[in-house]
Amino acid sequence: MKDFLIIRMSSLGDIIHTLPAFAALRKHFPQSVIRWVVDEKGTDVLDCVTGIDQVIPVRIREWKIFSARSWKEFSRFRRRILNRRQTAIDFQGLVKSGICAYLSRAGKRMGFHKADLKEPPASLFYTDKLPRISGDLHVIGKNLKLLTLLGIEETAYEFPIVLEKTVRASTRKKIADLGHPENKKLVVLNTGAAWETKRWPSERWISLVRMLRQDRPGLFMVLLWGNETEKTEAGRIQKETGIPMLPFLTVKEVMALTEAADLLVSGDTFALQAACAFSRPVVGLFGPTDPRRNGPFRDRDKVAFHEMECSQCYKKTCSRQTCLEKITPDEVAGLCLDSLRADE
Repeated sequence: MKDFLIIRMSSLGDIIHTLPAFAALRKHFPQSVIRWVVDEKGTDVLDCVTGIDQVIPVRIREWKIFSARSWKEFSRFRRRILNRRQTAIDFQGLVKSGICAYLSRAGKRMGFHKADLKEPPASLFYTDKLPRISGDLHVIGKNLKLLTLLGIEETAYEFPIVLEKTVRASTRKKIADLGHPENKKLVVLNTGAAWETKRWPSERWISLVRMLRQDRPGLFMVLLWGNETEKTEAGRIQKETGIPMLPFLTVKEVMALTEAADLLVSGDTFALQAACAFSRPVVGLFGPTDPRRNGPFRDRDKVAFHEMECSQCYKKTCSRQTCLEKITPDEVAGLCLDSLRADE
């Protein structure tokens, strides 16, 4: 029997995108021990995933060469992942994740071809490497392809996520406290994003709200945010439109919110990936990232994206942000209305 060590530390959306590969691995090796190395914040996602034998949190970003405490934590982490009889699978493709695979002393350490890695030197730590794959392949499909090194040919996108009843209940209460009547469709507007280049301008959100309110007065729209900067922007939209702003939600509550939504409008963020995992209708707003690789993957999902010479730059900051500015409120409103009609 083989044991496995999955290495996918971050980000939250990328962890979601790795779940179908985990589900396929579990299906083909039902008796194996499968452990997962993840950044501490990612444990909130993996807590909701069925079938993982052990979640191993790591805080690599806090490790310091001259810190005795960091070295103690490093030694403790190394002991936890050490197992020569296991197979390590690096879905992240960074030098730090490759080092984790190497430190595990796994007999087999699997990873992508160096040309398909964000940090090509990570391939130095692998014993088995996948041949080059198409750049147009969705990242979920890319992760599934890595399993072909184990003889697993899988194309199904399965997300073994089960939310706790208490999380669902606390989230429903927060929505109800904003005045949501059960007979109105819940539309979540996720106005924030970790990258500046993924944030659609506030004035566009304001125009979108006004258009949707005019065309579909029966909708109940709420604003979702994550950090203080996003909260400030959401507050501006709330002030101009009057639609309610959600209180701060935990990672698990964001997942429960997306599961309950009748429609999510969002940039390329964790909330979008979670909604897709729950098969909820989405309208994705894409600028610097490629929706073919990172976007929604079901036929009914909608995407607003305008190809440019600098598309797929994957830059976190930009002086122009023309790619997002090309997405108009009229365009997004039309996609939202199409999605809502299709779900009726």
